[in-house]
Amino acid sequence: MTTSILIADDDKEIVDLVKLYLQNEGYTIYQAYDGAEVWRLVQEKQPTLVILDIMMPEMNGLEVCRLMRDNGILTPILMLSAKAEDNDKIMGLLTGADDYMVKPFNPLELSVRVKAILRRMQQMSQVEPVSQDKVIIGPIVVDRGLHVVTVSGKELHLTTSEFDILFLLASEPGRVFSSEYIFEKIWQEKALGASKTVMVHISNLRDKLREAMGGENVIKTIWGVGYKIEI
Repeated sequence: MTTSILIADDDKEIVDLVKLYLQNEGYTIYQAYDGAEVWRLVQEKQPTLVILDIMMPEMNGLEVCRLMRDNGILTPILMLSAKAEDNDKIMGLLTGADDYMVKPFNPLELSVRVKAILRRMQQMSQVEPVSQDKVIIGPIVVDRGLHVVTVSGKELHLTTSEFDILFLLASEPGRVFSSEYIFEKIWQEKALGASKTVMVHISNLRDKLREAMGGENVIKTIWGVGYKIEI
């Protein structure tokens, strides 16, 4: 199956540069220059991954990301922004992005990030023995083979990163996982300044589980140590 990537930025030079690098990797490329066009192509082309700039006309990247997630579209999103402040990064991740890069960026690093996200998707799609493929903790069932999470029989929609984190935590209930371990396990990169990224994804995941479980908080923060899941 062909891997397709939608590159969305209102700067044509950036789109052309990223397109050049990713086409050399063999990916099919779609391109968009405003948020409305991104939303149309996401629905029409169903790309494997979206590289999404925050500052765009019509709809900005945060609005597009939120629209995708609100409509149950869990396509991985790599967010781009000229803003380096932590609050902007956190806002992008809170909206549902899987990763974040600040402009100006090295196209080779972006290519590596893309490969890491796609590798995680491929690993999740590989069928493994049931004992390694499904975890059950209380009313929560995480099925990695089907890439489905249910709570009391009702499906819970998670992003790729949220799903991976939940599967990791639920695989060993009660074990405390450090932010560094979670980041290196999920993103497969060295955990340099990764605590905020993990914190935001944990916060999103915790909120979704709490809502699905009638207010029960199952992901615990052990301050100065990490996170665990307990029911």
